[in-house]
Amino acid sequence: MDASNELLQRACPSALLTLNGAMRGLNDAMATALGRPAEQCLGRDFGDLWPASQRMSAESLVGHAAKTRTAAMRVLEFPGQSGVPVACLLEARQVKDPAGGEQLVWVHALDSRKDLRSLVIPFRLATEAADLGLWMYAPHRDQLEWLGGAPVVAALFPDSTAPFSGVISAVHPDDREAFRQLLRATPIHQSPWVSLRYLTQHDGWHQLAVRTRRLRLGYGGPERIFGVVRDDTKQEMRKQKAQAALAAERQRAKDIADFSSALITAATEQELQQVVLTRLAATFGACGALLALVDEDRLHVSTDAGIAMREVEALHGLRLGHPSPLPEAIRTGKPQFVRNRKQHSHRWPHGPFPRLDRLGSDYAFAVTPLSETGDQRLGAWGMVYDSGYRPSLDERTLMGTLAGLAGQALGRIRLQQARVELATALQQTMLPTLPEHLPGLEVAARYLPSRDGLDIGGDWYDAFVMLDGAIALEIGDVQGHDVDAAAFMGQVRMSIRAIAAQDPDPGSVLTRTNELLTAMDPARFASCTMLCIDPRGGRVTGTSAGHVPVLCAHRDGSHGVRELPGGPVLGVVPGIKYREETFTLDEDTTLIMVTDGVVEGPSLTLDAGLERAGTLAAQAVHDGLNAEDTADRILDAATAVDHLDDVAVLVIRRT
Repeated sequence: MDASNELLQRACPSALLTLNGAMRGLNDAMATALGRPAEQCLGRDFGDLWPASQRMSAESLVGHAAKTRTAAMRVLEFPGQSGVPVACLLEARQVKDPAGGEQLVWVHALDSRKDLRSLVIPFRLATEAADLGLWMYAPHRDQLEWLGGAPVVAALFPDSTAPFSGVISAVHPDDREAFRQLLRATPIHQSPWVSLRYLTQHDGWHQLAVRTRRLRLGYGGPERIFGVVRDDTKQEMRKQKAQAALAAERQRAKDIADFSSALITAATEQELQQVVLTRLAATFGACGALLALVDEDRLHVSTDAGIAMREVEALHGLRLGHPSPLPEAIRTGKPQFVRNRKQHSHRWPHGPFPRLDRLGSDYAFAVTPLSETGDQRLGAWGMVYDSGYRPSLDERTLMGTLAGLAGQALGRIRLQQARVELATALQQTMLPTLPEHLPGLEVAARYLPSRDGLDIGGDWYDAFVMLDGAIALEIGDVQGHDVDAAAFMGQVRMSIRAIAAQDPDPGSVLTRTNELLTAMDPARFASCTMLCIDPRGGRVTGTSAGHVPVLCAHRDGSHGVRELPGGPVLGVVPGIKYREETFTLDEDTTLIMVTDGVVEGPSLTLDAGLERAGTLAAQAVHDGLNAEDTADRILDAATAVDHLDDVAVLVIRRT
């Protein structure tokens, strides 16, 4: 027996390779470790016999020994018998074949039973580089050993060794079974990440993510369960904070939308007063509000519960030419902000300062005219704040926008300018005709005008094919129900089309559209949802500007609500970057995009409306109806709830 054969007679995995890495010979232990019959290994490149994750390391080990003639060692993972990977310390060194004098590379597993921790070092270094922690579980001892990793994660576990009972006692009771299951059913390959709440000794609860895998330490060595730990506490807090901010932003956007919608739909001056005095102070966080309307060159003042009428009697009946903030704001069309009584006395020494006893001797007073300079002098509204209040630029802009809407509503009421036929014709010309064929998609659209006011609104939809073959779909709602709303709707829709032709990313499209609109300083704002669909694979990228969530109806009759990320309504706040989300539209799912008139009514909340529309849509899809019939069914549902707003519906399904 020559020396080379003796090298293969060892009990541990052993192989002889050419300097180029080709397998010259191997023992049964090596064949078993590689999970292949020996005859399938002979002549093949050594690196090709390893799993993809280990291939580069195996080739590097052999290459080092072949080129430098020095021994090299590296921890590698064999596939292992029964599928459980085996971590072994392999040595590669050059040897001489006595038979032919050829230089070969001998690769063999070293005995690491006396130093099993050496096999764990590469895993610890990898987890530390990934900012993760590492632990090892020995089932027969029912004990967890913390191996280190990222210091910030390892610091959560001050004891290097702990009984399983001690560890699980710190896990939240609702998460303990998931943790036990993670150890009972640990797969050969890595498990999915499992979220656990863990109580630390010093800084309370942490939100951890854990994943596990089984591994044998050394050839013939013990089997262990390894877990990696990620601390998601800060990320989860940021996520919750962002969700709370988004919810508050959405609620504020809804309140503003409701306010503006109520202003536009007011049919009498009394209705307009009710809208202003019930919503104005709450919308802007004021202590109280008043509304002053011009009646034959005199002010007719009304107040909400925050300001008693007896406290502002000096303002009621003032002539429009009187030197005080309210008349001046109406005459000039410029908002007035009074920081305190001292400033009021300096600017208007002969003007009455409202006496509001419950606010003390000092408070701030903001006045916004309902029309601009040169327009008909209609009136103004005012709000009072505690001393020290300073309205931001965004607040002043929004005050002006809503006051402009109130002025338009008041002008419409007083002049009785219904213009229903012209308005309806304009609305229809503003809405696009959908392409007859959208590759890979079946799309249906419906629109129904408002039943109130001028019978016109700013709801719109659009669908078009972009240069890369993707389908862009959008739906939106300009606040208001008049010709200006329809005109602004046309501007928004055409802006989105023009920008999408250059930049097909929905988040970028809404970001650039918002910058364009805010630069124009419009008296309107719009909510919008935009989707970009690749009909070949069903990949959908979407974003929303304060719009109603998208409904998902499934063929099995179920349905859901997808709330897309994004930002506030368009045309109000500059500098907003709209976020987006990507998901897959499978062939069993239909997307339904709607405006709020579909899902909200006089006695129907948004959540209840979404549930109603989603149920009807899911039933239609389950019944096998096409997109057109599904859209009709949803439109019928909106009619049944006696909607007062415009209604627009887009139904999208893959063909």
